[in-house]
Amino acid sequence: MASSSSSSSVTSPWLYDVFFSFRGEDTRNNFISHLCHVLATKGIHVYIDVELRRGTKISSALLQARESSRISIIVLSKNYASSTWCLNELVKILECKESKQQIVLPVFYHVDPSDVRHQRGSFGKAFTGLAERLNGAMELQTWRAALRDVANLAGYHLTDDRNESKFIEGIAQDISRVIVSHSHLYVASYPVGFDSRLRDIMNLHLSVGTNDVRMVGILGLGGIGKTTLAKATYNSIAFRFEASCFLANVSDTSNQAHGLVQLQETLLYMISGDCRRLNIDSIDTGINMIKRMLGSKRVLLILDDVDHLTQLETLAGACDWFGKGSRIIITTRDQHLFTTHGVDSTYMMTGLNHRDAFQLFCWHAFKKQKPVEGYEKFVEQIVNYAGCLPLALVVLGSNFLGRSESQWKSLMDRYKKIPAKDIQEILQTSYDKLSENEKNVFLDIACFFNGQLRLDDVTVKILDSFGFCPNISIQRLRDNCLISEFDGRLQMHNLLRDMGREVVRQESPKNPEARSRLFFHEDIREVLEYDIATDRVEAIVIDLPKGDDIICLSPNAFKNMKRLRLFRCHNAHFSEELNCLPNGLRVLDWPNCPLQSMPSKFHGDELVILRMPGSHIKKIRFEFKNLMVMNFRGCEFLTKISDISKCPNLQQMDFKDCKNLVKVHKSVALLDKLVRLNLRGCTNLKSFPRGLLLRSLQFLDVHLDAPVEDIGNLANPMGHGSQLSKRRCVDYDDDQDDHNIESNLLT
Repeated sequence: MASSSSSSSVTSPWLYDVFFSFRGEDTRNNFISHLCHVLATKGIHVYIDVELRRGTKISSALLQARESSRISIIVLSKNYASSTWCLNELVKILECKESKQQIVLPVFYHVDPSDVRHQRGSFGKAFTGLAERLNGAMELQTWRAALRDVANLAGYHLTDDRNESKFIEGIAQDISRVIVSHSHLYVASYPVGFDSRLRDIMNLHLSVGTNDVRMVGILGLGGIGKTTLAKATYNSIAFRFEASCFLANVSDTSNQAHGLVQLQETLLYMISGDCRRLNIDSIDTGINMIKRMLGSKRVLLILDDVDHLTQLETLAGACDWFGKGSRIIITTRDQHLFTTHGVDSTYMMTGLNHRDAFQLFCWHAFKKQKPVEGYEKFVEQIVNYAGCLPLALVVLGSNFLGRSESQWKSLMDRYKKIPAKDIQEILQTSYDKLSENEKNVFLDIACFFNGQLRLDDVTVKILDSFGFCPNISIQRLRDNCLISEFDGRLQMHNLLRDMGREVVRQESPKNPEARSRLFFHEDIREVLEYDIATDRVEAIVIDLPKGDDIICLSPNAFKNMKRLRLFRCHNAHFSEELNCLPNGLRVLDWPNCPLQSMPSKFHGDELVILRMPGSHIKKIRFEFKNLMVMNFRGCEFLTKISDISKCPNLQQMDFKDCKNLVKVHKSVALLDKLVRLNLRGCTNLKSFPRGLLLRSLQFLDVHLDAPVEDIGNLANPMGHGSQLSKRRCVDYDDDQDDHNIESNLLT
């Protein structure tokens, strides 16, 4: 049983499906008994008053049943209007129709609706007899108005020439359809944490009861609980509308043949009150029918899992398609849909708080709120791994249910390498709908850069150098709730990261050398040591655990990696030096690199980032025409910066603490795009160019022990409002500032 705090999310406002109002002497033992029997066989919960009523006193049970029934069926027989009890009950039922949006279905049992409306014929004779007995009582006018109102409602007319058995079956079928269309939706076995969300969306976004028509969006990544919240909302407010419809899996259905037309037909069938399923010949016809048939109805429509604007334009194109007071709720993973469709407000779904996440997992793993003694640490680890994502907590909790401690440990180890299948499938649906460029950006962030890339100009250019159109691709990932920004950095939920890595693993489950990206150190070791790399490999990031053995690298390990664009190596040591590097490399990030010079056949025409701090490099060929960032900080064997004129796109140069650097070539003074030049700690620097024509320069730090050529002639340094540091023998610690600069690139 779920906690009491969650009970309001699942409680139905209806105690009964059907309440009957009838004149017992006319219909109790024939029509009413037969109809009740048929309804019961269809699983419809009926309340029927079995007592013969006298006077006007109403029992509390009867009052509660009348006000807590979804449908009231009023059987208007020839003697119905002779009973003050029936007429008072009719008045109260019509009040419930207005106040509680109860459905009222009149049955004209061998009487004509016009006779009921005008109180004439056999029906009017009974009412006249009652009026004479009451001698002008004030209730008469109230009853007359109620009879007029109920006669104007769409209902059922049984005449002498109709088959009563078929008539009853038709009514039962229609009621069954209404019950299904207004059914109380299953929310969750343990809807932990949804009460506060339900209150927020009700109070801050829906404001049910006002006459305006409102479209409200529920946004969030897959598995965050959008559908669960939409169902809980539907259950809480559907009874307050004339008609309601929950269209599930809109995206899946619309992708089928004639799927959008099918959705239009379902919408009209569920919400229009027409018992026949309409046949729509085209989307345009469906749009016109929705506008015509629902334009005067106060409806609740929920479109769940929308992923394309066409779906909204087809099913809920504008607020004026629906009657006053209507509410349209849309769930999606794509924020841009709400922007383009003009949704009035958006509720952003976030993960559960830690307490609710802990409790939800325990309900599924232990069938109670708290873990079994001794399992607390395991639960904490899993909740942290799941990142408070409800889908993951439910799936993992169910998978751990009934397992031994050793099995828990084994499952936890497995999930660290391969995500649970149910979680992978749900999360991957968002990935599958991305464009090729968007998929590449997503996978690069998932495999290499989660929490590291900043949305600055350099980062965008790095991804742009890969041909991934990052400006629009990053925004699309954000729109689809696949990445977010925190403290200026691109962040991805751990489970989304694992989903992306599993997509890469599935490219070649048994042969890592055939995957596009290598990031798991055991796979990298296998590929490099056995020299089995293929041209499928596009990116490698090595970050070995501390104390790991040296990788026995083949000198030609990179020979077959024709498509390698990114190589990043941290905490790794190799037994041999490389003879070659792929010329398609865009990013080479290799701190403490053992190479003394770049391989002779490496041209680096595509290179954008060259980062080799603390390396053994002695000589650099500066011939990389697309290079933007160069970092040789702390390279103690480097003695000079030679001609760099063939690197016109350089924006950052960092040679801090190159203690044996003596000379900087004069071509540095002509780098028009250079923003940052750091030579701090180069204590042996003797030669520096005169007259720096650095129009973009914002930071210059030079440590000079002796007078050298003039560095004061700066032509229009930087733009308006920027600050230039120009120092000789500066003596302060700027490590933190340098760290921030580096974190913009690759950390």
